[in-house]
Amino acid sequence: MSNFVNMDIFSNYQKYIDNEQEVRENIRLVVREIEHLAKDAQIKLQIIHSDLSQISGACGSARKLIEACAEKYVKLATLVPPGQYYRYSDHWTYITQRLIFLIALVIYLEAGFLVTRETVAEMLGLKTKPGDGFHLDVEDYLLGILQLASELSRFATNSVTMGDYERPLNISHFIGDLNTGFRLLNLKNDGLRKRFDALKYDVKKIEEVVYDVSIRGLSNKDNKDGEQSVAATE
Repeated sequence: MSNFVNMDIFSNYQKYIDNEQEVRENIRLVVREIEHLAKDAQIKLQIIHSDLSQISGACGSARKLIEACAEKYVKLATLVPPGQYYRYSDHWTYITQRLIFLIALVIYLEAGFLVTRETVAEMLGLKTKPGDGFHLDVEDYLLGILQLASELSRFATNSVTMGDYERPLNISHFIGDLNTGFRLLNLKNDGLRKRFDALKYDVKKIEEVVYDVSIRGLSNKDNKDGEQSVAATE
């Protein structure tokens, strides 16, 4: 009796499955290397919460580790079959968002402004347009930036503990502008919208720190305003 099923079909399927598993395993190996480097960079940056004098050195160390990550992304890009970025992107989405956050933190600490998506992509060796291949997704950029807000709210609190009473005010202005910017977006991604909803708690926490500094008269700005008010009444 003839076989009704051609077993060669399943042999071909097995080859496809084996190839798929090999691609994913190779991707996972490189992603783990990136995760290790990102973890080291984050550890370097944690010093900002206990020693303000170490900020410059920490940023420099983090930049070197980020540069090493860029080399890994170049390798990662060669492993992804052409036109199949989104098929495998779940492997590197989270760590990419984490690196965006770290880059944004470094740039803020060094220069005090929000890093652009284009600059992040350049630092990681990625493209900005999906059609160009391995690229930095817009939603990953936005999610990474939102992580920055939580870190800065913590930094504002610790800055006061370390005797820096001006920094929370600067952070408050920055986060306020960030919040305004996100409100201009019509967020349809559920994860992005939920993370944005959490931004209001970061804003509130920083406002409480600024209020506490102001009510205690610790800010130089508040002291100058007070002196000007006294002078005006004399």
